[in-house]
Amino acid sequence: MRLIGTIFAAILIFFGVLFIWGAFSPQGQWGWIIVGLISVFLGLGILFLAYRPKTKAGEQQTLKVQIDLPANVNLDTLKCQSCGGNLTMENIQLVAGSPVVNCPYCHSTYQLTEEPKW
Repeated sequence: MRLIGTIFAAILIFFGVLFIWGAFSPQGQWGWIIVGLISVFLGLGILFLAYRPKTKAGEQQTLKVQIDLPANVNLDTLKCQSCGGNLTMENIQLVAGSPVVNCPYCHSTYQLTEEPKW
């Protein structure tokens, strides 16, 4: 639907500019400017409607974040830094763009950091 709207809007804008340009020729009529402006504004309106966000006001969006680890990471189990308890993916959340661990055993919270490889 977006492609059809874009093509139709481009045709309207193209012919609108031609009407406006043709109005300034020696044989042109000033009424063509009005027709050209209407055509250009209709084309811009169609582009706006075609590319506006699909969500409604007050509607919540679901954001799925997938974290890809660099290089070859062999991770059998993730253990808490404080108590050594086994952690799962449910215990890791993204806070301000960084992964944060909430331990269900000792209730400690800390940020995951990537240690240097050397």
